[in-house]
Amino acid sequence: MRLIDPAVRSSRSLAAELLDPEFVEVGASGRRWTYEAMLAALPEMAGATELGPRYEPSAMTGVVLAPGLVHLTYETVIDGRRARRSSLWRRAEDGTGWRMYYHQATPVPEGVADPS
Repeated sequence: MRLIDPAVRSSRSLAAELLDPEFVEVGASGRRWTYEAMLAALPEMAGATELGPRYEPSAMTGVVLAPGLVHLTYETVIDGRRARRSSLWRRAEDGTGWRMYYHQATPVPEGVADPS
């Protein structure tokens, strides 16, 4: 939830605390993002300002895959666009917390029913 907070999205240092140094994302656009590319672009992306559109998450579920590894799935809506999201979070080696290791977003076409 912190990664969709505009205060975190607009701050490289706060976002860096939540992304694993080996982070990779396949975005809803199909673009592949690395840790450095995401940290550089995040402040300019949707959801990074208090006054702009904000991500609305729903249907969030998580499954522990192994000690220190969790698979999270959910949907978001931002500015009328829905996406299904899947991310892997792993505990930092130094035990300081959880960091997103992998993320994928898939756009949901208009007219596709809500999962609930």
